Amino acid sequence: MYPIIKVENLGKRYNIGRRQAYRTLRESVIETVAAPVRGITGLFSRNGHEKRDSDPHVWALRDLSFEVAPGEVLGIIGRNGSGKSTLLKILSRITEPTTGRVELYGRVGSLLEVGTGFHPELTGRENIYLSGSIMGMRRAEIARKFDEMVAFAEIDQFVDTPVKHYSSGMYVRLAFAVAAHLEPEILLVDEVLAVGDAAFQKKCLGKIGEVAKLGRTVLFVSHNLATIESLCGSAILLSEGRLCARGTPAVAIAEYTRSVLEADDGRASLANHSGRQPGSRVVMRAVEVCDDAGVAGSVRMGSTVSLRVKFEAPWPIRPCLGLTIKTERGFRVFHVSDRFASQLANRLPVTAGVVTCEIPEIPLMPGRYVVDLWLEDFANHTSLDMVADAVTFEVIPADLLGTGRLPSPNEGPVFYRARWSLAAPDPLESIESPGDGDAAQVHVANIKRNA
Repeated sequence: MYPIIKVENLGKRYNIGRRQAYRTLRESVIETVAAPVRGITGLFSRNGHEKRDSDPHVWALRDLSFEVAPGEVLGIIGRNGSGKSTLLKILSRITEPTTGRVELYGRVGSLLEVGTGFHPELTGRENIYLSGSIMGMRRAEIARKFDEMVAFAEIDQFVDTPVKHYSSGMYVRLAFAVAAHLEPEILLVDEVLAVGDAAFQKKCLGKIGEVAKLGRTVLFVSHNLATIESLCGSAILLSEGRLCARGTPAVAIAEYTRSVLEADDGRASLANHSGRQPGSRVVMRAVEVCDDAGVAGSVRMGSTVSLRVKFEAPWPIRPCLGLTIKTERGFRVFHVSDRFASQLANRLPVTAGVVTCEIPEIPLMPGRYVVDLWLEDFANHTSLDMVADAVTFEVIPADLLGTGRLPSPNEGPVFYRARWSLAAPDPLESIESPGDGDAAQVHVANIKRNA
Protein backbone atom coordinates (compact mmCIF):
# COMPACT_ATOMS: atom_id res chain seq x y z
CA MET A 1 0.00 0.00 0.00
CA TYR A 2 1.38 3.41 -0.99
CA PRO A 3 1.85 5.77 1.99
CA ILE A 4 -0.42 8.79 2.38
CA ILE A 5 2.38 10.70 4.16
CA LYS A 6 6.03 10.33 3.25
CA VAL A 7 8.74 12.23 5.14
CA GLU A 8 12.34 12.06 3.86
CA ASN A 9 15.40 13.49 5.63
CA LEU A 10 13.33 16.32 7.07
CA GLY A 11 15.13 19.11 8.90
CA LYS A 12 14.12 22.49 10.29
CA ARG A 13 16.67 25.03 11.46
CA TYR A 14 15.92 28.26 13.31
CA ASN A 15 18.44 31.06 13.65
CA ILE A 16 18.78 32.38 17.19
CA GLY A 17 18.35 36.09 17.82
CA ARG A 18 17.74 37.05 14.19
CA ARG A 19 14.62 38.06 12.35
CA GLN A 20 14.08 37.63 8.66
CA ALA A 21 13.38 41.04 7.15
CA TYR A 22 10.34 41.57 4.93
CA ARG A 23 11.11 41.97 1.25
CA THR A 24 9.43 43.89 -1.54
CA LEU A 25 8.08 42.13 -4.64
CA ARG A 26 11.08 43.38 -6.65
CA GLU A 27 13.49 41.93 -4.10
CA SER A 28 11.65 38.60 -4.14
CA VAL A 29 11.83 38.41 -7.96
CA ILE A 30 15.54 39.28 -7.96
CA GLU A 31 16.14 36.68 -5.23
CA THR A 32 14.38 34.00 -7.32
CA VAL A 33 16.37 34.84 -10.47
CA ALA A 34 19.70 35.04 -8.65
CA ALA A 35 19.26 31.84 -6.63
CA PRO A 36 20.51 29.43 -9.35
CA VAL A 37 23.58 31.59 -9.97
CA ARG A 38 24.42 31.70 -6.27
CA GLY A 39 23.96 27.93 -6.11
CA ILE A 40 26.59 27.42 -8.81
CA THR A 41 29.06 29.90 -7.35
CA GLY A 42 28.52 28.33 -3.91
CA LEU A 43 30.04 25.12 -5.23
CA PHE A 44 33.34 26.97 -5.82
CA SER A 45 33.23 29.20 -2.74
CA ARG A 46 32.94 27.65 0.69
CA ASN A 47 33.16 30.91 2.64
CA GLY A 48 29.51 31.88 2.35
CA HIS A 49 28.29 28.43 3.41
CA GLU A 50 30.60 28.34 6.39
CA LYS A 51 29.53 31.79 7.45
CA ARG A 52 25.87 30.80 7.47
CA ASP A 53 26.56 27.65 9.47
CA SER A 54 28.51 29.65 12.01
CA ASP A 55 25.48 31.78 12.85
CA PRO A 56 23.82 30.88 16.18
CA HIS A 57 21.05 28.39 15.38
CA VAL A 58 19.12 25.39 16.63
CA TRP A 59 17.80 22.39 14.74
CA ALA A 60 14.19 21.70 15.74
CA LEU A 61 14.16 18.64 13.43
CA ARG A 62 17.10 16.74 11.95
CA ASP A 63 17.27 13.86 9.43
CA LEU A 64 13.69 12.75 10.12
CA SER A 65 12.26 10.03 7.86
CA PHE A 66 9.10 7.93 8.22
CA GLU A 67 5.95 6.91 6.34
CA VAL A 68 2.30 6.78 7.36
CA ALA A 69 -0.17 4.41 5.72
CA PRO A 70 -3.73 5.42 4.82
CA GLY A 71 -6.07 4.94 7.77
CA GLU A 72 -3.22 4.78 10.30
CA VAL A 73 -3.57 6.58 13.65
CA LEU A 74 -0.03 7.62 14.56
CA GLY A 75 0.83 8.98 18.00
CA ILE A 76 3.78 11.35 18.34
CA ILE A 77 5.41 11.57 21.77
CA GLY A 78 8.46 13.24 23.28
CA ARG A 79 9.42 15.92 25.74
CA ASN A 80 8.83 19.63 25.17
CA GLY A 81 11.27 20.89 22.55
CA SER A 82 11.63 17.51 20.85
CA GLY A 83 10.16 18.82 17.57
CA LYS A 84 6.59 17.46 17.69
CA SER A 85 4.80 20.75 17.02
CA THR A 86 7.37 21.80 14.41
CA LEU A 87 6.72 18.55 12.53
CA LEU A 88 2.96 19.15 12.46
CA LYS A 89 3.47 22.75 11.30
CA ILE A 90 5.55 21.51 8.37
CA LEU A 91 2.96 18.85 7.52
CA SER A 92 0.27 21.55 7.70
CA ARG A 93 2.36 23.74 5.34
CA ILE A 94 2.45 26.53 7.91
CA THR A 95 6.24 26.58 7.80
CA GLU A 96 8.76 25.31 5.26
CA PRO A 97 11.44 22.72 5.99
CA THR A 98 15.11 23.66 5.84
CA THR A 99 16.12 20.28 4.42
CA GLY A 100 14.34 17.22 3.11
CA ARG A 101 10.84 16.87 1.72
CA VAL A 102 7.30 15.86 2.63
CA GLU A 103 4.77 14.19 0.34
CA LEU A 104 1.07 14.41 1.28
CA TYR A 105 -1.64 12.63 -0.69
CA GLY A 106 -4.93 14.09 0.48
CA ARG A 107 -6.60 17.06 2.07
CA VAL A 108 -5.15 18.06 5.44
CA GLY A 109 -7.15 19.30 8.41
CA SER A 110 -5.17 20.54 11.40
CA LEU A 111 -5.73 21.70 14.94
CA LEU A 112 -2.40 22.99 16.19
CA GLU A 113 -2.86 26.13 18.28
CA VAL A 114 -5.79 28.11 19.60
CA GLY A 115 -7.04 30.26 16.74
CA THR A 116 -4.84 28.81 14.01
CA GLY A 117 -6.56 29.37 10.66
CA PHE A 118 -9.31 31.65 12.02
CA HIS A 119 -9.72 35.34 11.23
CA PRO A 120 -10.56 37.15 14.48
CA GLU A 121 -12.80 39.75 12.81
CA LEU A 122 -15.01 37.13 11.15
CA THR A 123 -17.89 35.38 12.88
CA GLY A 124 -17.94 31.70 13.72
CA ARG A 125 -20.19 31.06 10.71
CA GLU A 126 -17.88 32.93 8.36
CA ASN A 127 -14.78 31.17 9.70
CA ILE A 128 -16.39 27.77 9.17
CA TYR A 129 -16.94 28.55 5.49
CA LEU A 130 -13.50 30.16 5.17
CA SER A 131 -11.71 27.17 6.72
CA GLY A 132 -13.68 24.74 4.59
CA SER A 133 -12.86 26.67 1.42
CA ILE A 134 -9.16 26.70 2.29
CA MET A 135 -9.33 22.92 2.65
CA GLY A 136 -10.88 22.64 -0.81
CA MET A 137 -14.45 21.91 0.24
CA ARG A 138 -17.40 23.06 -1.85
CA ARG A 139 -19.92 25.38 -0.24
CA ALA A 140 -22.61 22.70 -0.46
CA GLU A 141 -20.37 20.24 1.41
CA ILE A 142 -19.74 22.76 4.17
CA ALA A 143 -23.45 23.63 4.44
CA ARG A 144 -24.31 19.93 4.80
CA LYS A 145 -22.03 19.66 7.84
CA PHE A 146 -22.65 23.13 9.27
CA ASP A 147 -25.35 22.32 11.85
CA GLU A 148 -23.41 19.27 13.05
CA MET A 149 -20.25 21.36 13.59
CA VAL A 150 -22.08 24.09 15.50
CA ALA A 151 -23.80 21.52 17.72
CA PHE A 152 -20.50 19.74 18.41
CA ALA A 153 -18.78 23.03 19.30
CA GLU A 154 -21.74 24.08 21.50
CA ILE A 155 -21.69 27.68 20.21
CA ASP A 156 -25.27 27.92 18.88
CA GLN A 157 -25.88 31.32 20.51
CA PHE A 158 -22.56 32.77 19.34
CA VAL A 159 -22.20 31.42 15.81
CA ASP A 160 -22.75 34.93 14.37
CA THR A 161 -20.40 36.64 16.86
CA PRO A 162 -16.83 37.58 15.77
CA VAL A 163 -14.48 34.91 17.11
CA LYS A 164 -12.21 37.54 18.67
CA HIS A 165 -14.83 37.68 21.44
CA TYR A 166 -14.73 33.89 22.02
CA SER A 167 -13.12 32.36 25.07
CA SER A 168 -10.19 30.01 24.48
CA GLY A 169 -12.49 27.05 25.11
CA MET A 170 -15.03 28.21 22.52
CA TYR A 171 -12.20 28.84 20.07
CA VAL A 172 -10.83 25.34 20.48
CA ARG A 173 -14.24 23.67 20.31
CA LEU A 174 -15.07 25.40 17.03
CA ALA A 175 -11.60 24.80 15.55
CA PHE A 176 -11.77 21.10 16.36
CA ALA A 177 -15.32 20.81 15.03
CA VAL A 178 -14.26 22.32 11.70
CA ALA A 179 -11.10 20.19 11.42
CA ALA A 180 -12.87 16.92 12.27
CA HIS A 181 -16.17 17.36 10.41
CA LEU A 182 -14.95 18.61 7.03
CA GLU A 183 -13.75 15.10 6.20
CA PRO A 184 -10.04 15.62 5.49
CA GLU A 185 -8.06 12.58 4.44
CA ILE A 186 -5.36 13.58 6.96
CA LEU A 187 -6.12 15.06 10.40
CA LEU A 188 -3.31 16.59 12.49
CA VAL A 189 -4.06 17.23 16.18
CA ASP A 190 -1.63 18.82 18.65
CA GLU A 191 -1.82 19.00 22.45
CA VAL A 192 -4.26 21.91 22.07
CA LEU A 193 -7.07 19.59 23.28
CA ALA A 194 -5.68 20.08 26.78
CA VAL A 195 -7.22 23.59 26.74
CA GLY A 196 -10.74 22.20 26.95
CA ASP A 197 -12.50 20.71 29.95
CA ALA A 198 -12.69 16.99 30.66
CA ALA A 199 -16.08 16.54 28.97
CA PHE A 200 -14.87 18.29 25.81
CA GLN A 201 -11.66 16.24 25.71
CA LYS A 202 -13.67 13.04 25.99
CA LYS A 203 -15.92 14.17 23.15
CA CYS A 204 -12.92 15.06 20.96
CA LEU A 205 -11.17 11.77 21.59
CA GLY A 206 -14.37 9.95 20.68
CA LYS A 207 -14.58 11.94 17.45
CA ILE A 208 -10.96 11.14 16.59
CA GLY A 209 -11.80 7.47 17.08
CA GLU A 210 -14.76 7.82 14.71
CA VAL A 211 -12.62 9.57 12.11
CA ALA A 212 -10.04 6.77 12.33
CA LYS A 213 -12.72 4.08 11.89
CA LEU A 214 -13.79 5.78 8.66
CA GLY A 215 -10.34 5.06 7.24
CA ARG A 216 -8.85 8.54 7.55
CA THR A 217 -5.30 9.14 8.72
CA VAL A 218 -4.69 10.83 12.07
CA LEU A 219 -1.45 12.19 13.56
CA PHE A 220 -1.95 12.86 17.25
CA VAL A 221 0.49 14.66 19.57
CA SER A 222 -0.09 14.28 23.30
CA HIS A 223 1.78 14.08 26.61
CA ASN A 224 -0.94 11.78 27.93
CA LEU A 225 0.64 8.41 27.19
CA ALA A 226 -2.46 6.49 28.28
CA THR A 227 -4.47 8.29 25.59
CA ILE A 228 -1.80 7.55 22.98
CA GLU A 229 -1.88 3.86 23.86
CA SER A 230 -5.68 3.57 23.78
CA LEU A 231 -6.27 5.68 20.65
CA CYS A 232 -3.30 5.02 18.35
CA GLY A 233 -2.28 1.93 16.41
CA SER A 234 1.37 3.01 16.19
CA ALA A 235 3.61 5.71 17.62
CA ILE A 236 6.94 7.45 17.13
CA LEU A 237 9.23 8.96 19.75
CA LEU A 238 11.11 12.19 19.01
CA SER A 239 14.08 13.44 20.99
CA GLU A 240 15.98 16.62 20.12
CA GLY A 241 14.40 16.61 16.67
CA ARG A 242 15.40 13.06 15.78
CA LEU A 243 13.42 9.84 15.49
CA CYS A 244 14.33 7.60 18.44
CA ALA A 245 11.77 4.81 18.20
CA ARG A 246 8.85 3.64 16.11
CA GLY A 247 6.46 0.76 16.62
CA THR A 248 3.38 -0.03 18.63
CA PRO A 249 2.42 2.55 21.27
CA ALA A 250 3.65 0.15 23.96
CA VAL A 251 7.11 -0.02 22.32
CA ALA A 252 7.42 3.77 21.89
CA ILE A 253 6.14 4.46 25.41
CA ALA A 254 8.54 1.93 26.93
CA GLU A 255 11.46 3.65 25.19
CA TYR A 256 10.15 7.05 26.31
CA THR A 257 9.92 6.03 29.95
CA ARG A 258 13.32 4.33 29.78
CA SER A 259 15.28 7.14 28.13
CA VAL A 260 13.40 10.27 29.16
CA LEU A 261 11.77 9.57 32.49
CA GLU A 262 14.60 7.75 34.22
CA ALA A 263 14.72 8.29 37.97
CA ASP A 264 16.54 11.49 38.90
CA ASP A 265 18.02 10.13 42.17
CA GLY A 266 15.56 12.35 43.98
CA ARG A 267 16.83 15.66 42.63
CA ALA A 268 16.71 17.62 39.39
CA SER A 269 17.92 20.99 38.15
CA LEU A 270 15.13 23.20 36.82
CA ALA A 271 17.21 26.15 35.56
CA ASN A 272 17.27 24.88 31.97
CA HIS A 273 14.61 22.18 32.19
CA SER A 274 13.08 21.15 28.84
CA GLY A 275 9.67 20.76 30.47
CA ARG A 276 9.29 24.46 31.24
CA GLN A 277 6.00 25.69 29.77
CA PRO A 278 5.75 28.64 27.33
CA GLY A 279 5.37 32.00 29.07
CA SER A 280 7.08 30.85 32.27
CA ARG A 281 9.82 32.77 34.03
CA VAL A 282 12.83 30.80 35.25
CA VAL A 283 11.93 31.07 38.94
CA MET A 284 12.14 27.46 40.13
CA ARG A 285 15.79 26.43 40.15
CA ALA A 286 15.90 22.91 41.60
CA VAL A 287 13.69 20.25 43.16
CA GLU A 288 14.36 17.42 45.60
CA VAL A 289 12.26 14.44 46.65
CA CYS A 290 12.88 13.55 50.30
CA ASP A 291 11.78 10.95 52.80
CA ASP A 292 12.58 10.78 56.51
CA ALA A 293 16.22 9.92 55.74
CA GLY A 294 16.81 12.77 53.27
CA VAL A 295 16.98 13.08 49.48
CA ALA A 296 15.80 9.85 47.86
CA GLY A 297 15.01 8.64 44.37
CA SER A 298 12.99 5.78 45.89
CA VAL A 299 10.51 6.02 48.77
CA ARG A 300 8.56 3.34 50.63
CA MET A 301 4.82 2.97 50.32
CA GLY A 302 3.03 4.88 53.05
CA SER A 303 6.07 6.95 54.03
CA THR A 304 6.03 10.72 54.46
CA VAL A 305 7.38 12.32 51.29
CA SER A 306 8.45 15.95 50.91
CA LEU A 307 9.13 17.89 47.72
CA ARG A 308 11.49 20.81 48.22
CA VAL A 309 11.66 23.46 45.50
CA LYS A 310 14.43 26.06 45.44
CA PHE A 311 13.34 29.35 43.84
CA GLU A 312 14.76 32.76 42.94
CA ALA A 313 12.29 35.48 41.95
CA PRO A 314 12.96 38.83 40.24
CA TRP A 315 10.95 40.60 42.97
CA PRO A 316 9.76 39.70 46.49
CA ILE A 317 6.97 37.10 46.39
CA ARG A 318 4.91 34.98 48.76
CA PRO A 319 5.39 31.64 47.00
CA CYS A 320 2.40 29.41 46.32
CA LEU A 321 3.48 25.95 45.19
CA GLY A 322 1.34 23.38 43.43
CA LEU A 323 2.25 19.95 42.15
CA THR A 324 0.63 17.14 40.20
CA ILE A 325 1.65 13.51 40.66
CA LYS A 326 1.30 11.44 37.48
CA THR A 327 2.01 7.88 36.49
CA GLU A 328 4.87 7.38 34.05
CA ARG A 329 2.26 7.15 31.29
CA GLY A 330 0.87 10.60 32.02
CA PHE A 331 -2.25 9.65 34.02
CA ARG A 332 -2.87 12.24 36.73
CA VAL A 333 -3.19 10.62 40.16
CA PHE A 334 -3.68 13.69 42.37
CA HIS A 335 -2.93 17.40 42.64
CA VAL A 336 -2.12 19.47 45.72
CA SER A 337 -1.63 23.22 45.97
CA ASP A 338 -1.23 25.80 48.71
CA ARG A 339 -3.67 27.90 46.72
CA PHE A 340 -6.43 26.00 48.55
CA ALA A 341 -4.73 25.66 51.97
CA SER A 342 -3.15 29.18 52.04
CA GLN A 343 -0.67 28.07 54.69
CA LEU A 344 2.06 30.39 53.38
CA ALA A 345 -0.22 33.20 52.26
CA ASN A 346 0.64 35.50 55.18
CA ARG A 347 4.41 35.02 55.14
CA LEU A 348 6.65 38.01 54.40
CA PRO A 349 7.61 38.32 50.70
CA VAL A 350 11.06 36.99 49.80
CA THR A 351 13.14 36.92 46.61
CA ALA A 352 14.65 33.48 47.22
CA GLY A 353 14.17 30.41 49.35
CA VAL A 354 13.02 26.82 49.49
CA VAL A 355 9.31 26.00 49.61
CA THR A 356 8.40 22.50 50.82
CA CYS A 357 5.27 20.42 50.27
CA GLU A 358 4.95 17.50 52.69
CA ILE A 359 2.70 14.56 51.83
CA PRO A 360 2.07 12.33 54.88
CA GLU A 361 1.69 8.61 54.15
CA ILE A 362 1.89 9.00 50.39
CA PRO A 363 -1.00 6.89 49.01
CA LEU A 364 0.69 5.36 45.98
CA MET A 365 1.14 1.79 44.78
CA PRO A 366 4.65 0.63 43.80
CA GLY A 367 5.84 2.10 40.51
CA ARG A 368 7.47 5.14 38.96
CA TYR A 369 5.81 8.54 39.20
CA VAL A 370 6.37 11.91 37.57
CA VAL A 371 5.86 15.35 39.12
CA ASP A 372 4.65 18.53 37.40
CA LEU A 373 5.46 21.74 39.32
CA TRP A 374 3.75 25.11 39.30
CA LEU A 375 4.61 28.29 41.22
CA GLU A 376 2.67 31.53 41.60
CA ASP A 377 2.65 34.59 43.85
CA PHE A 378 0.01 34.82 46.59
CA ALA A 379 0.05 38.61 46.18
CA ASN A 380 -1.81 38.60 42.86
CA HIS A 381 -2.23 34.89 42.03
CA THR A 382 -0.08 35.41 38.95
CA SER A 383 1.44 32.23 37.55
CA LEU A 384 5.22 32.61 37.45
CA ASP A 385 6.71 29.27 36.49
CA MET A 386 5.41 25.89 35.30
CA VAL A 387 7.60 22.85 34.64
CA ALA A 388 6.20 19.56 33.34
CA ASP A 389 7.95 16.27 34.15
CA ALA A 390 10.15 18.16 36.61
CA VAL A 391 11.34 15.14 38.59
CA THR A 392 10.61 11.43 38.87
CA PHE A 393 10.72 9.06 41.81
CA GLU A 394 10.06 5.41 42.56
CA VAL A 395 7.64 4.01 45.13
CA ILE A 396 8.84 0.65 46.47
CA PRO A 397 6.63 -2.00 48.13
CA ALA A 398 6.10 -2.14 51.89
CA ASP A 399 4.04 -4.54 54.00
CA LEU A 400 1.75 -1.83 55.34
CA LEU A 401 -1.07 -4.25 56.16
CA GLY A 402 1.11 -6.76 58.00
CA THR A 403 -0.18 -9.61 55.84
CA GLY A 404 2.58 -9.78 53.24
CA ARG A 405 0.02 -9.11 50.50
CA LEU A 406 -0.73 -6.06 48.34
CA PRO A 407 -3.39 -5.35 45.71
CA SER A 408 -2.37 -5.88 42.10
CA PRO A 409 -1.01 -2.76 40.32
CA ASN A 410 -3.78 -3.36 37.75
CA GLU A 411 -6.26 -2.20 40.40
CA GLY A 412 -4.95 1.36 40.05
CA PRO A 413 -2.11 3.60 41.28
CA VAL A 414 -3.68 4.62 44.62
CA PHE A 415 -3.28 2.61 47.83
CA TYR A 416 -5.46 3.28 50.86
CA ARG A 417 -5.76 1.49 54.18
CA ALA A 418 -9.43 0.97 55.00
CA ARG A 419 -10.99 -0.34 58.22
CA TRP A 420 -13.23 -3.42 58.28
CA SER A 421 -15.79 -4.49 60.86
CA LEU A 422 -18.53 -7.04 61.31
CA ALA A 423 -21.58 -6.83 63.57
CA ALA A 424 -24.46 -9.20 64.31
CA PRO A 425 -27.78 -8.12 62.82
CA ASP A 426 -30.35 -6.44 65.07
CA PRO A 427 -33.21 -8.99 65.34
CA LEU A 428 -35.90 -6.29 65.54
CA GLU A 429 -34.67 -4.38 62.47
CA SER A 430 -33.56 -7.26 60.28
CA ILE A 431 -36.74 -9.43 60.17
CA GLU A 432 -37.70 -9.96 56.55
CA SER A 433 -40.39 -12.09 55.03
CA PRO A 434 -40.33 -13.45 51.49
CA GLY A 435 -44.08 -12.99 51.45
CA ASP A 436 -46.29 -9.94 51.62
CA GLY A 437 -44.58 -6.81 52.93
CA ASP A 438 -47.57 -5.78 55.07
CA ALA A 439 -47.57 -9.17 56.78
CA ALA A 440 -43.93 -8.70 57.71
CA GLN A 441 -44.74 -5.30 59.26
CA VAL A 442 -47.59 -6.84 61.31
CA HIS A 443 -45.27 -9.62 62.50
CA VAL A 444 -42.69 -7.07 63.70
CA ALA A 445 -45.41 -5.07 65.43
CA ASN A 446 -46.63 -8.15 67.30
CA ILE A 447 -43.12 -8.92 68.53
CA LYS A 448 -42.74 -5.39 69.90
CA ARG A 449 -46.17 -5.50 71.56
CA ASN A 450 -45.49 -8.84 73.24
CA ALA A 451 -42.18 -7.56 74.47
